[in-house]
Amino acid sequence: MDIVVAIKHIPSIADDLPVKGNNVDFDSVDFVLNEFDEQSIEQAVLVKEAVDGTVTVIGVDLIGELDNILHLALAKGADKAIKITADDPAASSHQQAKWLSDAIKSLSPDIVFAGVQASNDLDGQIGPMIAAYLDMPYIGGVSSVEISDHTATINKEFSGGFGAKYAVSLPMVVGVQAASKPPRYAPISKVRQIAQTATIEKIAPSGDASAGLAFKKMAAPVATGHAEMLTGSSKEVAAKIVELLKSKGLA
Repeated sequence: MDIVVAIKHIPSIADDLPVKGNNVDFDSVDFVLNEFDEQSIEQAVLVKEAVDGTVTVIGVDLIGELDNILHLALAKGADKAIKITADDPAASSHQQAKWLSDAIKSLSPDIVFAGVQASNDLDGQIGPMIAAYLDMPYIGGVSSVEISDHTATINKEFSGGFGAKYAVSLPMVVGVQAASKPPRYAPISKVRQIAQTATIEKIAPSGDASAGLAFKKMAAPVATGHAEMLTGSSKEVAAKIVELLKSKGLA
């Protein structure tokens, strides 16, 4: 079973994101593994352990920061790592999906995993577009995957607490929302050991794609006011709220 996981490194959303030009100042932020891709890696490794396969992680290296993320993926159970040396922080999701699909096609995978979306943009486009370029079926919002007789049994989550189970003939692309088990912990010592011994295959990007959109400007939100904190007892606060509503013509 040949399993491929498409991953993405993103600026840490726990940090301030300074703007430089029309994008984030990538030199001033730390990069981390997209949380949905961490779930995707775990699900891929669970499938590998169940059916005896090989997991290859692949990502687009937009600013030369992907190696640490690939080492982490290897420490979590992946077997091989590939990076597409794009060095283009402005590459759109469409362009990244094209680069990834061209590289993945040569691997002839039985199943491709991708995080259902990335925490920095939430557009959820890369998985479906990889499937379109590879001419494979796609199911997103997935919470578990089981493989048997070259068929994947997929549990997909819907809003409102609903879910559905699908049987899909392989190959296919899966957009993972949550793995069937929590992602395993990779000790720092193991990640460092792998960083010293692992080989990351480098390939050049190929193919062009565009969303037809031009990124014109990025800026911090404009502050237009502030929150007023009401103090006092519960009755006093309630009375202040009533007076505030009356002053706004709402009561």
